[in-house]
Amino acid sequence: MSIHAAAHIPGPGVRRRRPWIALLLAAAGSVAMASELAPLPEPLQLADALALASPELPALRLAAAERDASAASLTEAQSLTGFQVSAEGRLQVIEPSSLALNRDRNDSSARVALRKRLYDFGYSEALEEAARLAGDGSEWRELSARQSARLEIMRSFFDVVLADLQFARDNEAMAGAFIDADRARDRHELQRISDVALLELEAAYQQALRLRMETQSMQRLARSRLAIAMGRPGELVATVVPPAPPDLSRPVPEFELLLEDVLANNPLRKALKADVESARAELSAARNSFGPVVSGEVEAAAYERKTNSTHPFTAALVLEVPLFSGGADDAAVAAARARLQGSQARLAMHDNKLREQVLETWLQLDNLRVTLKGLGVRGEYRELYLDRSRALYELEVKTDLGDAMTEISALRLDEARAQFDWQMAQARIKALAGRLLMEER
Repeated sequence: MSIHAAAHIPGPGVRRRRPWIALLLAAAGSVAMASELAPLPEPLQLADALALASPELPALRLAAAERDASAASLTEAQSLTGFQVSAEGRLQVIEPSSLALNRDRNDSSARVALRKRLYDFGYSEALEEAARLAGDGSEWRELSARQSARLEIMRSFFDVVLADLQFARDNEAMAGAFIDADRARDRHELQRISDVALLELEAAYQQALRLRMETQSMQRLARSRLAIAMGRPGELVATVVPPAPPDLSRPVPEFELLLEDVLANNPLRKALKADVESARAELSAARNSFGPVVSGEVEAAAYERKTNSTHPFTAALVLEVPLFSGGADDAAVAAARARLQGSQARLAMHDNKLREQVLETWLQLDNLRVTLKGLGVRGEYRELYLDRSRALYELEVKTDLGDAMTEISALRLDEARAQFDWQMAQARIKALAGRLLMEER
């Protein structure tokens, strides 16, 4: 009869935790974080939306989880060359050999063993380097995720402002269409206009009313999207403050300079470069994964039954040389080589995408500058036209005051859309160069 028990002491940084305890701790932390968030001010400014966003956004939690997983992989790789201690207790009863001098049947024993890998011809070093580089990549991806979250909040905030301006435009148009239809009814009763003319104005009013209702729904939807982007679903703001117009006097750098800056500092590109180097280190590790290993072992033991072969203390230098792996070594090298080629291809694809994004954004800024200047001229014209329409209205002369006011609302919407596109383009350039969140550097 034999009873065997062994205990292994994990390497540094390795902790075991019951899954349900971890879930409870994570849930409690999320609830505590949510309760600590300051209430949203009314009206809400863009700076407030960025500052009061929840740090527990799902995308950020996912990036943090990947970073922690990379850190755990590094700890696991480092533990390969760490000390390993095991304890073994054996309760054993034997039938002694007829030649044995010691006839005791109790052959129980206890052992404590210490083992350390001393040299493995570069395998553990390459494995640790691969894990470290993968961790670097996860940190750059976390920065990229934070920048993406900031851009999403900005875009969602601007969409709320645009939804309000669009509602103002459609509300003006609906009011004008209602007045035209109401006057047409009076003229129709006096038989001054035909049925066709009346129905035409009634249809125009119904169309304007439908557009107004749609934009009113868009106001609610835009606010919901902003709340979700901030990680505060259900907290819909009533009023937002439009940001100040952008400064168009600042020159936009040349395309070649922008591209050079982005290719040198883009966080996701740095992550992909780290992936390439990590895959290259994995390939080196795979080539040595079935190589010789030199280890040191020390063991202390206690025996109930002492013989010539039972020793209380042993120390050994062990050399392990694999002779045949059944093709596993070739398969490991082939898989690692494929991962390296895949990571290199992803980096090349991302470089092409960056070139396209930088050029597209640079051209957009150039076009937006012209658009905003044109809107400024159009605004001067519309203001003068509105003043003339008001003057004619006060003189009780037939005028298109309602249409003029609608055009002013439409102009404000177009100006805001172009200004927000400019600000988003500038923010995207900063994000591509990894400078949207300077505090994260």
